[in-house]
Amino acid sequence: MIRPAQREDLGAVLTVYGTARKFMRENGNPTQWGDSYPSEELLKDDIAKRRLYVVVEGGAIHGAFAFCPGLEPTYAHLEQGSWKADGPYATIHRVASDGAVKGIFARCADFCKERCANLRIDTHRNNKIMRHLIEKNGFEKCGVIHVRDGSPRIAYQYTKT
Repeated sequence: MIRPAQREDLGAVLTVYGTARKFMRENGNPTQWGDSYPSEELLKDDIAKRRLYVVVEGGAIHGAFAFCPGLEPTYAHLEQGSWKADGPYATIHRVASDGAVKGIFARCADFCKERCANLRIDTHRNNKIMRHLIEKNGFEKCGVIHVRDGSPRIAYQYTKT
């Protein structure tokens, strides 16, 4: 089940992100989230804006992600390619799993596809597992964007056909 995150979920959500950061470090992607992204303050803001969702199974939170309708400022400039479609879109950010339940990204992608026919997502080039999952779930590589700190990310888009 996927539902909006609540303030009382914050401890479990922080644990999921901590586990995801550790997994990323151990699998060749130590810099994308470093030791502290996403911050507790950012997650509280996501919860307040009702854009943070949790994946619940067996009564426990095993995944989290942000579903953000509207323009993403870091997507305004795309290098080495082009977006598949313009028009209104939503962005998927901060996808994380605790590793205990398989298929978290597929559930996240399906949930978002039900709500928006034009989706964008990005990830670090070293995040090979996420890149595979993104492509496996129907997203196409469109180019490279730069996040707020200036570092590059591979940008993908899904459009319902």
